[in-house]
Amino acid sequence: MPFDSKNFEEPWAVNRGLTRRQMLAVLMPLLAGHHAVHAQTELTDLARIRASGVLKVSVYKDNAPFSDGAAAAMKGLDVALAEGLARQLNLKLSLLPFDAGENMGDDLRNMVWKGHYLGYGPADVMLHVPADKYLAQKNPQVMIFAPYMRESLVLVHDVRKLADAAVPEDLKGVPLTAERGAGAASVLMGYGGGLLRPQVSIHNTGTEAVQAAVDGKAAAAFVTRAQAESVLSRNPDSASHFRIAKLNFNNGIVDTGWPVGMAIKAGHRELGQALESALKSLRESGELLKIFQQQGMTLTAP
Repeated sequence: MPFDSKNFEEPWAVNRGLTRRQMLAVLMPLLAGHHAVHAQTELTDLARIRASGVLKVSVYKDNAPFSDGAAAAMKGLDVALAEGLARQLNLKLSLLPFDAGENMGDDLRNMVWKGHYLGYGPADVMLHVPADKYLAQKNPQVMIFAPYMRESLVLVHDVRKLADAAVPEDLKGVPLTAERGAGAASVLMGYGGGLLRPQVSIHNTGTEAVQAAVDGKAAAAFVTRAQAESVLSRNPDSASHFRIAKLNFNNGIVDTGWPVGMAIKAGHRELGQALESALKSLRESGELLKIFQQQGMTLTAP
């Protein structure tokens, strides 16, 4: 029998005695309900975190005085700040400690917007990120915001061995220490074509470099202010012999340091607003100041 399109109906309709119009009338509410359920499952960034009940915060490993120690018992300023932020948001804290990559771009990719190829990350927020516009421009996948302190390079010196120092030339002939791979070490050792290089001993961390000076193995350490202050606070008997000073490298640039803040995935604006509000509450209540004081550090305006 030849095919007649006028007499053709879908088997679904034929089996139920429904016309095409009646069939659509039955299906439309079902389709609408499906879309409504689907829309309800698409939570915003902040709603998703609140639903989980946990704020995942990434911090650097081996980054004293900010985050250091075994993963299950990390200590430091960034760890205390992460605890404060989670508490302000009424969430539990889950720390994601990680090893620093080759550069900050690697760290932001691994811990903020994509995740590490080994299978961990990303976190909801990463701490200890330089609040630098050029870094932000190079990494459009993230939003860098909410600076909570300002870091700077300083010379911490034993006044019994080095009474004063204002310029690098004042350090000639004096044993010095610095942190391996840090910007401070590069600046110090590169100055004047390597003028001071033979005098500099290198340590794995900045706090170890300061401790070496406190132990009498060097006259001065060129490190960050946070590293210097944290070590001196743990050595009160020796602290009276040390002074923290700024060095003028005669490059015409005033060293004002750099602000340190947080990073989240670009587009997570609700989360960003909530974190900014939480940080503001910590600052206004005096809790942020207390966190810095407990670490022996000065709370500096970012």
